[in-house]
Amino acid sequence: MSVPKWLDLPPVWLVIFMGFAWFMASVWAPLGDWLRLPGLLLIGASVGLAIWSAIAFRRAGTTIVPHQEPSALVTAGPYQYSRNPIYLADLGILAGWCLSLGTVAGLVLLAPFWMVLEQRFIRPEEARLTAALGEPYKAYCRAVRRWV
Repeated sequence: MSVPKWLDLPPVWLVIFMGFAWFMASVWAPLGDWLRLPGLLLIGASVGLAIWSAIAFRRAGTTIVPHQEPSALVTAGPYQYSRNPIYLADLGILAGWCLSLGTVAGLVLLAPFWMVLEQRFIRPEEARLTAALGEPYKAYCRAVRRWV
């Protein structure tokens, strides 16, 4: 599927899925407001994870932008536990958003959002990292799980 370059960024996809969740909640949010605080806490923790991950990229001196060529392997910070902590954060933000809206049914959006992340970003990034960094990246993949 061909997507305009400005759209092919994970935060844009996240906002699109958040819009779907908002629509679902506007039609049917049977849980009301009692999950708002846990949802907001999950969003806050997820934003914190994304910031921690971005700091690790900056310290390594490589790009954080998907579809660009990497210049270094990031293994510090959250990358010692997961190869994709920013994408985990994106999923956490979407889950927290659904909860804060009172629509647990919106959590079904996590599966298609995960598939978009996996197909459009993670697999191509892994191929680029393997091509650019070779054996050190392969060793990292053997040592650290893709998600958690």
